[in-house]
Amino acid sequence: MLPLSLLKTAQSHPMLVELKNGETYNGHLVSCDTWMNINLREVICTSKDGDKFWRMPECYIRGSTIKYLRIPDEVIDMVKEDVQAKSRSRAEMNKGGRNQNQGRGGGGGAGGGGGGGGRNNMNANNRNTFGGNRGGNRAGLGNPNRNAQNKK
Repeated sequence: MLPLSLLKTAQSHPMLVELKNGETYNGHLVSCDTWMNINLREVICTSKDGDKFWRMPECYIRGSTIKYLRIPDEVIDMVKEDVQAKSRSRAEMNKGGRNQNQGRGGGGGAGGGGGGGGRNNMNANNRNTFGGNRGGNRAGLGNPNRNAQNKK
């Protein structure tokens, strides 16, 4: 279970946020982003010492200042169910024959091109090669004895 998937599921649920400086914020999660910046509504802020309280209609908390989050157990259970449902649907999709034999290289099928290997798959009429010295002796390549004979 990833932290961001947990936060996405926790939207509109109550939560407690403790910051690195010791302040705590209790409120309902409105939204979060990929940096764990969050927006809360109906917020009660408590000072580090616990002796001062502030009530706010909404607040924004930067993700890098968060020490930890306390989220209700029901939200965690909902995330676990979502993860299991997604893994089941992926398994069913893979069983059905979709997404198989795709990608680079050979193997035929939907995305492979049907011809066998990647770049080195050449037919008989095409003499271009991407490695090695097939067909003829280029200067400086191939058999050194043959090159020595040609220079005489």
